[in-house]
Amino acid sequence: MTIFVGDDWAEDHHDIHLMDADGTKLASRRLPEGLAGIRGFHEMVASYADEPAQVVIGIETDRGLWVEALAAAGYEVFAVNPLAVARYRDRHQVSGAKSDAADAKLLADLVRTDRHNHRPIAGDTADVLAIKVLARAHQNLIWSRNRNTNALRNALREYYPAALEAFESLADRDALAILGRAPTPADAARLSVSKIRSALKAAGRQRNLDARALEIQAALRTEQLAAPAAVTAAFGATTRAAVGIIAELNRQIADLEAELRSHFEAHPDADIYLSLPGVGVTLGARVLGEFGDDPNRYTTAKSRKNYAGTSPLTVASGKKRAVLARHVRNRRLYDAIDQWAFCALSCSPGARAFYDQHRASGDTHHQALRALGNRLVGILHGCLRHHTAYDEHKAWAHRQPGPDTEAA
Repeated sequence: MTIFVGDDWAEDHHDIHLMDADGTKLASRRLPEGLAGIRGFHEMVASYADEPAQVVIGIETDRGLWVEALAAAGYEVFAVNPLAVARYRDRHQVSGAKSDAADAKLLADLVRTDRHNHRPIAGDTADVLAIKVLARAHQNLIWSRNRNTNALRNALREYYPAALEAFESLADRDALAILGRAPTPADAARLSVSKIRSALKAAGRQRNLDARALEIQAALRTEQLAAPAAVTAAFGATTRAAVGIIAELNRQIADLEAELRSHFEAHPDADIYLSLPGVGVTLGARVLGEFGDDPNRYTTAKSRKNYAGTSPLTVASGKKRAVLARHVRNRRLYDAIDQWAFCALSCSPGARAFYDQHRASGDTHHQALRALGNRLVGILHGCLRHHTAYDEHKAWAHRQPGPDTEAA
């Protein structure tokens, strides 16, 4: 007998509801998170199912130790988007009432009647899950560095605008080396060329030391409006702290990047990803980590494009019809594909021609880039499906005008 299980999870507990194929309640219980909870879950299910293959579970997440334990036990697990669950709740009641136990029953009902409209959790390997963890952590650190750099830029604008003229990037080693030693205009005025040169050399610069030191000294000593001494001292303390944070973020980003490279290059699909135009190690790791490596997850190129959020969304009702960009999507994956498409413009004649064609037809830069990203995802799907590296001619030959086309 197949039984259907709804699992409404929280940080420290799970509300479980079991029902049969007719929707009759078999059992319900609240279980704690962790080993004791998963043991209780197995015991609860074993009372009604002879083997794990007879158990279908609906839960609102596709990751975590609990979900991994369910999948490892052999249960069929469906990760249902919380937005879909909310719409399904409205389908059954309009009062707005909500409880964890009711949501567990809702999830059990959903996988009992509508699981054909949802997808079981991906069967990704541990290798690609590790790549995903590293790629997301690497990107999070970059976002954190950007936030801290923007905050530092805003602070310097308030009391030390000459520093913004001296350094194009505040996360660069030159900027961090000098601002760490001279966080205020007064400190900068006392910096000699030799001190600037030694600071740059200690930070790792090898070339043009003398010329760069002179440029920095001249920029920092330009006349500027001055803030009160007390305010300047306070800003100087915050700048010194910000410089320390950004420098440490740079070190951690470099360490994670090396770890990410090691894991990505060891993956069997790495060569296919790296063969694609515009894809390097970091970008390839992000795309691989977000797509996963389950060969059965994306049955068609369209399903992969839909998950990536690059395919257009058609909204039609009566006489009205609109083709829109997808806004409900995996943000990390979409950003990576957008960057991939931009990088491909400079190294793939076919991608460049495809982009130029869309621009000529009236698309904006972002619309043309999204269309190119959508096309590149389709090419990636074909390469992975056939286990072949990217080939420029095969990817774009059908879009090149031939003799017959030119004659027409």
